[in-house]
Amino acid sequence: QVQLVESGGGLVQAGGSLNVSCAASGDIFSFNTMAWYRQAPGKQRDLVARITSGGSTNYADSVKGRFTISRENAKNRVYLQMNSLKPEDTAVYYCYAARIVLGSLNNYWGQGTQVTVSS
Repeated sequence: QVQLVESGGGLVQAGGSLNVSCAASGDIFSFNTMAWYRQAPGKQRDLVARITSGGSTNYADSVKGRFTISRENAKNRVYLQMNSLKPEDTAVYYCYAARIVLGSLNNYWGQGTQVTVSS
């Protein structure tokens, strides 16, 4: 069974940086897509950044130019480098992975890691 475990969250001042990582059991090269979502209190869970198995990326408008998603298949990890953090980036950040198995889309989620940006 696939497990995704996030780490690296924490408290940082506005303008600072954090790098969160997601360790996946199993071979992440088999995942068509890996992504980071976030959910602030009282709000829906939104896509932050996504990376395909071919390395294509896309970002939410609110984080473009500040966040970078990357993946390291040999270590079964995906990362989110967050720079120039703002208080509105405060949320629980979730790792997400998806792959197609026998024609069906399988989704996986991590347990989340808290990122808090103080003003």
